[in-house]
Amino acid sequence: MSTINITADDFTLKGKVIDEEGNALELVTITCAAQGKITMSNLKGEFSIGLKTADSVEVKFTIVGYGVRKRVFRKPKGKMTVKIVMHPATTLDEITITQQRRQTSQTGQLNIKNLNGAPSTTGNVVEELIQQQAGVSTHNELSSQYNVRGGSFDENSVYINQVEIYRPLLICSGQQEGLSVINPNMVEKIGFSTGGFEAKYGDKISSVLDINYRHIKGFETNATASLLGASGFVGYGSNKFSMSHGLRYKTNKYLLGSLETTGEYKPNFIDYQTYISYIPNKRWSIDFIGNISDNHYNFKPESRETSFGTMADTKQFKVYFDGEEKDRFTTLFGALGVTRNIKDSTSIKFITSAFHTKESETYDIAGQYWLDDTQTQESLGIGTYMEHARNYLTADVVSFKLIGHHQTRRHNIEAGISLKLEKIKEQAREYEMRDSSGYSIPHSADRLDMIYTLSTKNSISSHRIEAFIQDTYRWNKGNNYYTLNYGVRLANWSFNKETTVSPRASLAIVPAFNNDITFRIATGLYYQAPFYKEMRDTTTINGMTTAILNDHIKSQQSIHFIAAADYRFKMLKRPFKFTAEAYYKQNMKITYYGKNVSKGYATGIDFKLYGEFVPGTDSWLTLSLMSTRQNYNNEWIPMPTDQRWAVNLHFTDYFPGTERWKMTLRLAFADGLPFGARADIGMSYCALKNKKGIKGIWLGIDCLNLFGISNVNSYYWVTDVTNTQWAVPNYLTNRQINTKIIINL
Repeated sequence: MSTINITADDFTLKGKVIDEEGNALELVTITCAAQGKITMSNLKGEFSIGLKTADSVEVKFTIVGYGVRKRVFRKPKGKMTVKIVMHPATTLDEITITQQRRQTSQTGQLNIKNLNGAPSTTGNVVEELIQQQAGVSTHNELSSQYNVRGGSFDENSVYINQVEIYRPLLICSGQQEGLSVINPNMVEKIGFSTGGFEAKYGDKISSVLDINYRHIKGFETNATASLLGASGFVGYGSNKFSMSHGLRYKTNKYLLGSLETTGEYKPNFIDYQTYISYIPNKRWSIDFIGNISDNHYNFKPESRETSFGTMADTKQFKVYFDGEEKDRFTTLFGALGVTRNIKDSTSIKFITSAFHTKESETYDIAGQYWLDDTQTQESLGIGTYMEHARNYLTADVVSFKLIGHHQTRRHNIEAGISLKLEKIKEQAREYEMRDSSGYSIPHSADRLDMIYTLSTKNSISSHRIEAFIQDTYRWNKGNNYYTLNYGVRLANWSFNKETTVSPRASLAIVPAFNNDITFRIATGLYYQAPFYKEMRDTTTINGMTTAILNDHIKSQQSIHFIAAADYRFKMLKRPFKFTAEAYYKQNMKITYYGKNVSKGYATGIDFKLYGEFVPGTDSWLTLSLMSTRQNYNNEWIPMPTDQRWAVNLHFTDYFPGTERWKMTLRLAFADGLPFGARADIGMSYCALKNKKGIKGIWLGIDCLNLFGISNVNSYYWVTDVTNTQWAVPNYLTNRQINTKIIINL
């Protein structure tokens, strides 16, 4: 500890901070606001702070997850020693958060209260919260998927209670997506890392979303209904037993009606989930997660009219359709975990889980189109096309995982080993025929060719063995605090007989010269073993494309280098946190070719300002700068996910003079695809609070895409008789109003 010079008007306050069980609490913030003095407890929970004497001196003790403790000293002199016992915050009403959780690893914690009240297009509010973070972008407001720092959407790991989550494989656009497996009513903690994450997390190369479900105490229930769906939740629990059930329904019909393609949209998605936790004594705990999801997407298109180009050169594209699309994605998921606490500091957990998906994607859609120049009224193309698909897939993944945990005063050691058994079967048939002014494209004098065909029938049965060990080592030297996480991950896949070794490390420093600053650096070698889509290798012979499984494909590889700094400060007497994080990711490889054919990199810097822009609310502003390049055929070109800059704003406010009216504004402004700008705003009113057994009734109204901006998601390529291709933009949804009601009991 630093040396403190004492004068007659000064005194020294020393002591130790412990929890209810007598365990030392480190990094507790000790503050004397009146004198502008602050310090933190060390690894032993000890602290020392020099203060000026006065008639009364108030000292506050705070740490996230515990109630605030205050001590008032009357005319203190000389040296004083105290012992402070911190008590956990047991209910939401008792929690007083005066600072954000200090981040000493590459996985930061997000505040779950930001899940409520924000405008939502998908109903997947956890993923929508992730999409607003620095370094994250999304390609479709109807999708729960997201891209992190130049990576693709399938490079992101998702865990619920240490169990890896899988997604349906055939989904190809956001409008086909249903509800994500994460039920926000059950969430207790959200951890998210945009890179440099620990060895305990699995083999993905872009990000980790780590969800923990909560053990409910007491009785809870709520119901929500809106134009986009409905949900219900009920939970009951005690100290030993907890059970919660959630039922959700979602439909995109209302939103899809704002697309330029008119027709009969009939999407409906339903999801049931349960979480059961049983703790018979301090040595044993058992928990179970179950999920059933049935997603239907039915669509009969009728017509589409799109204008594009410039004011001086405007094109008009018209299509009349016949046919329909019918898709169904049914998934089942279950996980059982048993934990044995051998000692208070040592535990072993066994987890077994199973995932099953049965998917079908079928459509026969014919279109007759006209492409005209609106200035000259010249017809640029007249033609017909027909699209056909009969795609079926079933997949089963069963896993067994053993995790050990041991904690000492300075070390937190974790190790685990898992076995995954995979069985996947696919039978697919797709083709597209194009005809322009009576000529089949591509034109051949002796046969009729399709512009695109795909035929595949594959199955795979394989297993993966994964293991990791890591240690989090904490120590202090004087008033400098250090947190070092280091570990290694190993994986082997029977299909390609590849073994990967992935070392990872991160270091956080809280310097003595300013306890409100945290410096972080991280690096690691990351591998992403191919799953089914990545191993499909296509070959085209005489116009017929077939897909086979490439058993020589290797894992994608990425090296992360990250340097970051967090600064906590107060402005306008309210807490704020500013974060800057620079990164470089090398040797990223493009997927979906069935081969490892490209290398590249992504580099950039992310900034985030988080805090109470308005007292009692959380808001944040992010700025991301990024450049991506890939080397393909000896030429460096931008990646499809390249986004040179992006700005996101999440702003929450109350109407003046009342906390019953609440407003949340979300703004996204970015360079490149998928879109340039979007604004969503939501307002909610607390109609009833804590009366007649009802905790609260909230009425809400959202305006989605507030400014009605026609953002481009992709392009549809139209071919004329000269084989010239025209890029017709596909726009995202237009402005829509959504109303909702939330009842909490």
